[in-house]
Amino acid sequence: MSSLTEKQRALCQEHDFDFSSLSALFLNCTLKPSGTLSHTEALMDVPKAIMDANGIATELLRPVDFTLPPGVYPDMTEHGFERDDWPSLCSKVMSADILVIGTPIWLGEESSVCRRLIERLYGESGKLNDAGQSIYYGRAGGCIVTGNEDGVKHCAMTVLYALQHIGYTIPPQADAGWIGEAGPGASYADADSGGPSNDFTQRNATFMAWNLMHMARVLHQLGGIPAHGNQRDAWKAGCRFDHPNPDYR
Repeated sequence: MSSLTEKQRALCQEHDFDFSSLSALFLNCTLKPSGTLSHTEALMDVPKAIMDANGIATELLRPVDFTLPPGVYPDMTEHGFERDDWPSLCSKVMSADILVIGTPIWLGEESSVCRRLIERLYGESGKLNDAGQSIYYGRAGGCIVTGNEDGVKHCAMTVLYALQHIGYTIPPQADAGWIGEAGPGASYADADSGGPSNDFTQRNATFMAWNLMHMARVLHQLGGIPAHGNQRDAWKAGCRFDHPNPDYR
């Protein structure tokens, strides 16, 4: 795990915010199974370490270790597949106040594992919480991207769009990334890559962590996003929440 810099430790210590009631799940969408080096995970360890230092319960998993069939339903064994580990992974997603998705860049896009994860997250989005909102309301989301080719901002845009669309709250500067020299070469965790010492990347990873923590804390204190103007059942029942044409049906 990456260690915190002196500046990061100071940022963790010089405040009176209490984050101890929060939890965060880091999902590293590398193509490599656990036990092998993941450069994406090396960068994800930075925000994870900051959250650990502030009393947040964190867990980091690799979706590639799970059997996740393609599909947009909560349990794909009901749709022809023999095994689906998504329900167990989904329970961890639903227990977390913060979700951070990490992905490498391949051909300018997020990994296939990341895209499948997003599809499975989307499969739960039809469910509602007790307030009649999307089940993901009241949670904060961010992302980490690494690679040796262009695409950090494009991949972050795709991941963060998907998260906000299904109900996650995205705070300011909710992404961080690193790319080395285009083409074959040193990756983030390789010796002399420059990634762990790159000020832009380390600053963004730190800001992302803190903004996610602050947003999750605010949402937790408020009991989530206020339930007015965003309830599907109320809309279906005819409530139009100040829509300019109240007769619209």
